[in-house]
Amino acid sequence: MFDRSQLMKGTLEGCILKIIGRETTYGYEIMEKLIHYGFDGIREGTIYPLLVRLEKKNLIASEYRISPLGPSRKYYHLTDGGRKTVEEFSAAWQDISHVVERILTEEE
Repeated sequence: MFDRSQLMKGTLEGCILKIIGRETTYGYEIMEKLIHYGFDGIREGTIYPLLVRLEKKNLIASEYRISPLGPSRKYYHLTDGGRKTVEEFSAAWQDISHVVERILTEEE
């Protein structure tokens, strides 16, 4: 049986960086956007460790902001390294997805 989670792990970081690059945002909102785009089954327990890892790699930075709906939220934005990584991820994804699509659709 195919393990879809392994495929998702390889793409989630790049997708999260792209979402953060569009606008400064917080973890729950990132999760909601991923679900909106079709990453069904994403949970906070998946997102927050990835955000910690991306911050440790200096691809994103964070700051706490007051929330109108309760406690302060941790908002994330891209660093210069994060912007460069998004560009590299996007180029690699285009190459890989094109090759996979050719293989999957080619008639024997």
